[in-house]
Amino acid sequence: MNSHLRLDQSMAIRTSNNPSAAESLQNARKPNLFIIGSMKSGTTYLYNLLASHPSIFMCRPKEPSYFVEPNQLRELWPWGWKQGYWRCQKHYLQLFQSAGAATILGEASVHYTHLPLASGVGERIKQFNPDARLIYVMRDPIERTISHYWHRVRHLGEHRSLSYAIKNDPQYCDVSYYAMQLAPYLERFRQDQIKLVTFEELTGNTNETIGSIFRWLNIGSIAPATTQPENVTPETVTKATWVRHHLRQTNRLLGAAIDRIPASVRRFVGARMLTRDVNRRDVPTSEVVQYLRPLQQRQTEALTKLIGRDFPEWTTLNPRAPEHFGPSEVPTISPPASA
Repeated sequence: MNSHLRLDQSMAIRTSNNPSAAESLQNARKPNLFIIGSMKSGTTYLYNLLASHPSIFMCRPKEPSYFVEPNQLRELWPWGWKQGYWRCQKHYLQLFQSAGAATILGEASVHYTHLPLASGVGERIKQFNPDARLIYVMRDPIERTISHYWHRVRHLGEHRSLSYAIKNDPQYCDVSYYAMQLAPYLERFRQDQIKLVTFEELTGNTNETIGSIFRWLNIGSIAPATTQPENVTPETVTKATWVRHHLRQTNRLLGAAIDRIPASVRRFVGARMLTRDVNRRDVPTSEVVQYLRPLQQRQTEALTKLIGRDFPEWTTLNPRAPEHFGPSEVPTISPPASA
């Protein structure tokens, strides 16, 4: 049985015997805005820009990931699973109860667009709030895919080479396959409920892009708070070696203990066989770019057919594309035949 269904049924049984709890859950305010991705495409930057508007309340933590099936979330993002917001709806809704006078209540969980590793999310959000609005941020898919790799190196113990990992682990390219990730949402939500933005628009024309989002939300435009993109991968990252990866796989307790040792201490005691510092600029990307370009050009063609717009701002994907662009308004979206 689906874990969300099982947990929500259990919640219903408990609250049916507790009228005050049932009434509290029924009267709780629900989020009506979801930034659904894409990972490594400026979602934290957008989250902070939106949170600066007095009519918008963005919950903390930024990524409760409530609508990801728990077993899938545990595999994708163990720390997110440990947060435990998936355990019951009441726990999740408590994140939004201090919204005050805000009319837009939002969250930003990037694993909502991680097909096929996170499935059924669009359907769950639709059941939870049929009138919800969704923002999907897309980035030049080559740039996003490479950034995704370095994120996993830094946070999730990715030990393989850039080229090998991207060529052999489908999740890197799948998350950049925006047409596939969007399809379940386009089947379930109206065109005017989905706002598509690119990372390049958001960072290159911030005020105009965020203004278009405020208009789409039917709230007054304000000058957003001055902020800079966050969660930017540093130039030098600490990368797990094969030895450390092997320890993690064969002895999880030992691997977890090693992970808790500060990097400075590991270096001091001579345990650098477990990790090494890597400067991203020293890692060649030309082979990966040449591998990704034809694949992701085909995937972007599918996206163009799906939503009716081109992406000249993606200059790594299309090197001859012009560099000047403006923010797009809500595109004409034709629902796909199937998810």
